[in-house]
Amino acid sequence: MKLFKDKETHKDYTIIIGCGRLGASLANTLSDEDGNVLIIDKNKDSFRKLSPSFGGLSIAGDALDLDVLQEAQIDKASVLVAVTNNDNANIMLAQIAREMFQIQRVIVRLYDPDRKDVCREFGIDTICPAILSAKEIGKILINMPKKEYMEEEL
Repeated sequence: MKLFKDKETHKDYTIIIGCGRLGASLANTLSDEDGNVLIIDKNKDSFRKLSPSFGGLSIAGDALDLDVLQEAQIDKASVLVAVTNNDNANIMLAQIAREMFQIQRVIVRLYDPDRKDVCREFGIDTICPAILSAKEIGKILINMPKKEYMEEEL
């Protein structure tokens, strides 16, 4: 599979690793906006989550395998997003992208908020659903009148 000419790079080439609900949704959104996107997942059945109009590419394989990353032409990527269901894999993929392939924009999803510090050391952006949820619930509770809040508990 050849995505680009030998020396050509693209500013908007995004690799997404993990084709669960989040990865598929992100890939669909980027594709709909004419972004150059490739998604990798170990399970080829995961690609069924992609929209019929998905215009990007997909690779079934383990992204921790350097051959899979080279097939994806990671050296041409401007962004890598790791959203597998495994924090350790996401952190390792982010470090590989940053340190071995010098990808400047690396984003990972982490389920465990305590792991954010590991990513921060490498300059990796993190999204943590637990922290985002807690913030949103806090906003709802703060904005809810006390009387209404008390009635809902009963």
